[in-house]
Formats: sequence, structure tokens, C-alpha cells
Amino acid sequence: MELETIAVRQEGHVAYLDLNRPDKANAINERMWQELRQAMQWVDRTDAVRVAVLGGAGRHFCAGIDLSMLHALQRYAGMECRGRAAERLRLMILDLQDTVTSIERCRKPVIARIHGACVGGGIDVSSACDMRYCSSDAYFSVKEVDVGLTADVGTLQRLPRLIGEGMARELAYTARRFDADEAARIGLVNRVYGSQDELVAGVRAIAGEIASKAPLAVRGTKEMITYVRDHSVADGLNYIATWNAGMLVSSDLEEALAAVKEKRPAKFLD
Repeated sequence: MELETIAVRQEGHVAYLDLNRPDKANAINERMWQELRQAMQWVDRTDAVRVAVLGGAGRHFCAGIDLSMLHALQRYAGMECRGRAAERLRLMILDLQDTVTSIERCRKPVIARIHGACVGGGIDVSSACDMRYCSSDAYFSVKEVDVGLTADVGTLQRLPRLIGEGMARELAYTARRFDADEAARIGLVNRVYGSQDELVAGVRAIAGEIASKAPLAVRGTKEMITYVRDHSVADGLNYIATWNAGMLVSSDLEEALAAVKEKRPAKFLD
């Protein structure tokens, strides 16, 4: 897959997607917003891809939204009708939200591999991933209030569920910078690696382990965990019963049982 702002490669059953504007600290411009969604759709639709790793080229994961996009918002101020200007701005925000949600919507697990800056829009993107891992040089900031914005593409909706409401409020109200150790302590990242090389190797091992599992079961597990976040336990139990009524009897189940019986690695269909 050829994209201008995201480098895409596939190694076995794992897709590696790197935000690829290293000279701009991977700040997300208008093209990257669109191409990130395209990349996630490609991951979702490509049978041979079972897991995706989202990282950043160069020194940083992501420095947030490109300021050129904020300056471009001034075009709405010049419109004759304030109502129509507001409508167009709302549609634009909804479209950006959909890009971030495409990560969550993707049926395959998406792992964020974070080094250097993870600021503003970087928090939006990484919080939509299934898991987050970082190197010891990583730092984070919910930066929007420092540029006069209320974060509007996912951080304020997802972060409280990851780290708790009180801590999410503190970070969003103050925009303060926090380091990798604090990110691990509050539960934003699963693990901190001592160097970027260790991060790359560690995430590769985790992605490879996930990719070796039964694909239908992994996709179903992601679906259920995401669903129950926004529903009651009773709703979640009902949904998994219906899901497994349709998905439980599969070639994945047959192969997994045969592999255990024959004491060999399982080989699943894509």
C-alpha cells in the first residue's frame, strides 16, 4: 500500500504502519488524517494481516495536529452565514473523529509503539489503539488547552476509561507534560522499554504472539472488550452468547484442538 504520509510494510501476519512526516515530528496534517483511515481500512480488509503496529518515523511518535490545520479554520470565520460555517466545521470535526475511531473499528488488534513525543493528537490516536507500549524517552501531553482548544477527536472520551476520570481531568486541564514512568504508573501504557531498540523488539514479539493465535478468536475478543466498555455486563454477556453461537464452531477451533492433541503449533487460516 503506497501512501504519502504513512509508511506501510507487512512482515508475515503483522502490518507495520509508521506516521511518516519525521521532519515535522509526525504532526498530523490533512493528508495524514485521511491516509491513517485508509491504512486502517487496509489492515481490516487484508486477510493475511492479523495484527497492526502503529509507530512513528524519526525522533517522535506524534507531535499532534499540524498547526496549518488550525490556521485553516479561519476560513470558516469569513463565511457570510455563521450557521453554515458552524455546520461545515462540525462535519470536519466528525470526519477527523472517524479517522481516530477507524483504529478502534478495525477488527484486528492495533498496538501503539511510542517513542519521543506523544502530544495532543498523538494521545487521541494512541488511546484508540488496543494497547500502548513506549520507550523510556517517551513523553506525553494532552496539549489542546494550551492552543485554546477543547480536545475533540477522542482523548476526552477514551482517556478517562483508560486512566480514571480524576487523572484524565488533571492532565486535560493542565496540559502538563508527563514521562514514560508516569504513563505506566497511571495505566496509559502497558510497559516501558529501556531504549527504542528494546521497544521495537518487544512490540514485535508481542505482535507475533498475537498473530499466532486463532484469528477469529482474537477478532471476537477485541469486539467483546470494546463493546462491553460502553454497555452493561448483561448486554455484554448477551452479545458474546450470540457471537459465539455464530462463530464458535469454526476451522480455528478444529485446528486448535488438533494442534493440542498432536503437540504441534497450530496453523490457522487467514
